[in-house]
Amino acid sequence: MKTVAVLGGGPAGASAAERLARAGLNTIVFDEKLAWEKPCGGGLTYKAYEQYPYLIDNDTPKKFIHETVVNSQGAGEAKMNLTQPLLIYSRLELNRMLLQRAERAGAALEQTRVLGIEQQEKGWRLRTRNGTAEADFLIVATGARNPLREVGTQWGTGDTITALGYFVPGARERIDIQFLPKFEGYIWVFPRCGHLSVGIAGRGESAQAMRARLETYMAQQGISRQDATFYSHMLPSLETPSWSRNRVSGRGWMAVGDAGGLVDPITGEGLYYAIRSGDLASQVVLNDAHDLVAKAAAYRDAITREFARDLEYAATLARRVYLGRYLFRSVPHMMVEFMRRSPCFRDLMQDLFAGTQPYLSLRDRLKKNINVTLQEVFMQFFLEHVIPGRSRVSS
Repeated sequence: MKTVAVLGGGPAGASAAERLARAGLNTIVFDEKLAWEKPCGGGLTYKAYEQYPYLIDNDTPKKFIHETVVNSQGAGEAKMNLTQPLLIYSRLELNRMLLQRAERAGAALEQTRVLGIEQQEKGWRLRTRNGTAEADFLIVATGARNPLREVGTQWGTGDTITALGYFVPGARERIDIQFLPKFEGYIWVFPRCGHLSVGIAGRGESAQAMRARLETYMAQQGISRQDATFYSHMLPSLETPSWSRNRVSGRGWMAVGDAGGLVDPITGEGLYYAIRSGDLASQVVLNDAHDLVAKAAAYRDAITREFARDLEYAATLARRVYLGRYLFRSVPHMMVEFMRRSPCFRDLMQDLFAGTQPYLSLRDRLKKNINVTLQEVFMQFFLEHVIPGRSRVSS
């Protein structure tokens, strides 16, 4: 194999290109924009930067966020100091930094749009706005709006969600998460360097209705839209049946990141899966033990083993997390109550925010700890509402 074409220069494509080029393969990244902004929060979990230290060890502007506030209507808010902080970049700056790493490793960056691809007996012919190009292998990193129908995930009805929001001038040192009644999604406020990312992501409502929800929230929180920039985006959120037939690879190609549908169906978090899938794809390409057909299978196996089973299970939980009920309250309401009153439940939430708690073992952990959590919640309630405080006793 001589030449690998990486179609897309986001975190997934740039991560794959960097490793391929560093190993000595002729690697070309094709991207119309190369580095661009997105409305999504842009947070990297502890799982991501612990596994890939270069996400910290660089000169790109970034923020460590140590506090989050989770709010559900009727339950109030729960504050939590993160033991493993979130690392937040502007998506523009993060993409630029990853592309620069790829370029320094030897990858060529071509700022152009790929208009079509044609598989030949050996390799591929690419048609771009700048002409044609040849490649032996394709890494498909074209994002959720992949225009190349021959490769990448095939979306079914219900396999995507809408994310929209504003870039707001301002500063803040905490993350805010707001759950909304009867809405399968959430509002976020993420502090970035130089601005706030204030947005909403979810399904089941029109973009117009979601934007109205977001603007109402911003008005209530005193977040001005003056001089703010509006953005919208589509995110993968595969439903449970779609995972078993998800098209992530084929003869001579692999799809990484959003183009492979590799996004958390509950949180919408995709940066870790983009970077990790780009890494896994490059490892398989570089493994000379696999021919073209075997490479497709090896990549599918690696994705499944690493996280696809976990994300498939998350898809079965997503609707219950946002719209389910527990102890006669909504699940988000009870999550906030438990976070506020139960140290045991806060430990679980810490691991979820850090990305170190798999969904597949979440049920067993909850079952194991639910009695302790309920006891902690009951005792907290008892102390607050039944036993008089010291000031009341002394008065």
